Amino acid sequence: MANVTVIGAQWGDEGKGKIVDWLASRADAVVRFQGGHNAGHTLVVGEQVYKLSLLPSGIVRGTLSIIGNGVVLDPWHLKSEIAKLEGQGVKISRENFAIADNCPLILPIHGELDVMRENAAGAGKIGTTGRGIGPAYEDKVGRRAIRVCDLAHLDALDSQLDRLCAHHDALRAGFGQPPVDREALLASLREIAPSVLQFAEPVWSRLNTVRKAGARILFEGAQGVLLDVDHGTYPFVTSSNTVSGTAASGSGLGPSATGFVLGIVKAYTTRVGSGPFPTELEDETGQRLGERGHEFGTVTGRKRRCGWFDAVLVRQSCAISGVTGIALTKLDVLDGFETVKICTGYRLNGKVLDFFPSHAAGQANVEPIYEEMDGWEGTTAGARSWADLPAQAIKYIQRVQELIQTPVALVSTSPEREDTILVRDPFVD
Repeated sequence: MANVTVIGAQWGDEGKGKIVDWLASRADAVVRFQGGHNAGHTLVVGEQVYKLSLLPSGIVRGTLSIIGNGVVLDPWHLKSEIAKLEGQGVKISRENFAIADNCPLILPIHGELDVMRENAAGAGKIGTTGRGIGPAYEDKVGRRAIRVCDLAHLDALDSQLDRLCAHHDALRAGFGQPPVDREALLASLREIAPSVLQFAEPVWSRLNTVRKAGARILFEGAQGVLLDVDHGTYPFVTSSNTVSGTAASGSGLGPSATGFVLGIVKAYTTRVGSGPFPTELEDETGQRLGERGHEFGTVTGRKRRCGWFDAVLVRQSCAISGVTGIALTKLDVLDGFETVKICTGYRLNGKVLDFFPSHAAGQANVEPIYEEMDGWEGTTAGARSWADLPAQAIKYIQRVQELIQTPVALVSTSPEREDTILVRDPFVD
């Protein structure tokens, strides 16, 4: 049996939560390997709706769920999210939940810096969630982060705090803010430490043990490939690598562990926040897509920008992330359109491109080249087999996989876990 790595192949918000929940019910362990509490996964299980932004989706079903070292962890949010889930009847213990003891922490000063920077950026706003994820990653690579393991040694933290405060005090002064209150920060860390340390361990060791026992591991990505700090629409990106290869470094397992890479792809395109979006529709069609798709961010509630499916972007994402197969979601949102369009290339400065350029000016100025197809009557919502789909909807799916040069592994036709057309089981070699 193969392991499976799930990533978003657009700008995030592709419906990963439902797919991960479906796969987690068959996995032995689920691992978050990057990002912070900006993930935003909504799970619908019967009558219950669970909204997660930090905890791996497997926790809802009692599957061993692990936060890997590639994640930046807000301990106060962790405590709050655990309490909320426990209030919904989810049991969380060391038996089914673990945190990498080398995870960097998101501190209150990170969120403050995040907001100050965005407020000062004017037209250059990135569109962050303001939750401190970016500044926490900066401190990680700057070798001044406080990590989960440090919570057990707070009395020996002086030298680390010296490095941290030397950096942040200078930044805060630039924004007219007072220096970091070290004593208040330490007091907050002492108070929250027990909530985190009860789950902390070297998870690379636990995962190696689980893997050697033949367990199926599901690696759960956050955001999407187009927000990858290297391969995304820079600088309008997240602060971590979102591509599948990060599952190895962000969990402590080698690259051979990632297995089947499942890219989650909406049947159209959405984006939250600022940045280029070649197929964006700022008209009635875009509004219709947003209303039918209930396009509001799980974490922030922000309205998502909507547009036609961009095969160039998805093909590029699949190539960069080594996607084995895609899960196509929200096909039902296209029900009833007389015609649907797919972007097959771009025009830029008189040239035709079959890729998305790296430079921001090129990204902002490409013009989409569209292929138009007939829409379909009837509904695809709730379909569980190809026989349930209108013929033209099947043609649309076939054309998508041709253009992105990646096969469709499954089609999701509603938020309900069972409303899925399975073409290839990702967990089977």
